[in-house]
Amino acid sequence: MDVRALVFDVFGTVVDWRGGIAREVRRLLPGLDAEALADAWRGRYVPSMDRVRRGELPWTSLDELHRTSLDELLAEFGVPGVPEAVRNELVLAWHRLDPWPDSVEGLTRLKDRYVIASLSDGNVALLVDMAKHGGLPWDTVLSAELFGHYKPDPEAYDGAARLLGLPPERVLMVAAHVGDLAAARARGLRTAYIHRPREHGSAAAPPPETDPEADVSVASLTELAAQLGA
Repeated sequence: MDVRALVFDVFGTVVDWRGGIAREVRRLLPGLDAEALADAWRGRYVPSMDRVRRGELPWTSLDELHRTSLDELLAEFGVPGVPEAVRNELVLAWHRLDPWPDSVEGLTRLKDRYVIASLSDGNVALLVDMAKHGGLPWDTVLSAELFGHYKPDPEAYDGAARLLGLPPERVLMVAAHVGDLAAARARGLRTAYIHRPREHGSAAAPPPETDPEADVSVASLTELAAQLGA
């Protein structure tokens, strides 16, 4: 592939959102079912963004959407009296997610040969904090916040190529989610699928091992680096 830049989905592709959120729930709300709350919180992710997409809400950052979802879930989980400081700390848990074991090495190798950037629904502050926390060596942070559109809106993929100064076919979208890749392909980007079987925990239905429509399917970012000669 004649690509110059790689852009990455982050939650689930580069970092372990479920493990990180469950860990912080156990720390801050002992006695609660941490995995269940993490799953339920992530379950509100797309519906909350859809409200922005449909125009029911003005542009709203992911931090703000996470906070609204958290307030609703704490009531549903029977702990409506959680203090404000704890709620704020839980929202910031999304800023402190740990990379998958192969992520930093794979990104570092890819950075030697390509421009690498996030392309995430996370807001800029969240992504910068996450990069500092986990040592993610982005060349730049691209966020839905920059375009005023959440993925899979075409403006996110078009905007990434535009800001990188490249035609779409010279940008490779990397994700663990086939829907994200399908939307990127529809805008002319090349695509790479990363198989992350532990993203939703061992009890969940496993994701597909490959994406037949992607240019490449791999099991890790280090494997992607090897396939791309990095």
